[in-house]
Amino acid sequence: MSTIPTSTSVVETTVVKSPLSHVWHLIKLQDFSKFWTALKSSHVVEGASDETSIVKWVFKDGTELEVKLEEHSTIHHYITYSVITAKPELSYSSVLSTIRLYPVTSGEFENMTFVEWTGNFSSDADASVIQDAKFKRRDALADLAKAAAKK
Repeated sequence: MSTIPTSTSVVETTVVKSPLSHVWHLIKLQDFSKFWTALKSSHVVEGASDETSIVKWVFKDGTELEVKLEEHSTIHHYITYSVITAKPELSYSSVLSTIRLYPVTSGEFENMTFVEWTGNFSSDADASVIQDAKFKRRDALADLAKAAAKK
């Protein structure tokens, strides 16, 4: 059986009808369960060092991921994280994801926030992994927009 060649990256975007300051405060790995309805819980892993921020995400379907904050910029409004452990085990080696926010400064979406959520997967990720990531990001972005509108 041959595999279908596929891109190993995914990019999903949306415009959230709230100012960047409202949306940015929701983008903390340990608080994702406050907006992402697929998550049952999200919390900092005890024993992680101060220099290493590791958060455990427990999904409602039973999947558990430990994600590591790789990069964070309050100036440029983005976070980058990687998955370091997963139960059940992932079918691919690695993924590096970034959520980046941009203020919309003019036009009909002025004072709203453009949000981009990317994922760059290792070359062993197949088309089903990329599709799954695409739809999970779309659902999470919709949830983020609803949570930001409540602020």
